[in-house]
Amino acid sequence: MNHSEHKPKSYTGIVVTLTIAINGLVTLLFFLPEAERFRHLDLTFLPLLNAICNSFTFIFLLAALFMIRQKNIKAHKRFIFAAFTTTAIFLISYVTYHALTESTPYGGEGIIRPIYYFILLSHILLSIVIVPMALITLFRGLNMKVERHKKIARWTMPLWLYVSITGVIVYIMISPYY
Repeated sequence: MNHSEHKPKSYTGIVVTLTIAINGLVTLLFFLPEAERFRHLDLTFLPLLNAICNSFTFIFLLAALFMIRQKNIKAHKRFIFAAFTTTAIFLISYVTYHALTESTPYGGEGIIRPIYYFILLSHILLSIVIVPMALITLFRGLNMKVERHKKIARWTMPLWLYVSITGVIVYIMISPYY
């Protein structure tokens, strides 16, 4: 088989599996009881780590966007891989924190309270949606399905940017209550 006959790998199974696994795991965290045996550990640094990871994801995505507009595909790919890396670190940290500690209630009052909950709710809902979108966009790019990649990336990029920056905003807003 020569290079021109190369058939792209199917990624549907990976996307579906990862989407179900990631979103299922995060959903499961809301139903798990607090892990009593880890109560002695001070894990309050993890939400800050989450915000740092989200900040880097946001920066890497902006850099990837800039690079693709400059037609620098190699740098674009590197920044996308960096964004996936910081997102993976975020996910591990987020799952660890929420599996081992109880949720922190938001203590803000007045007009800031509904603003916080709007940002939080939109962040949560779009983070569920962004998992399969980011994976599909990634695999279409890796398989050089350029037109299909561009078509979904036009939606994925702004949504992923929103999810990453609102993760930072949510942290800033709730951090006084940790």
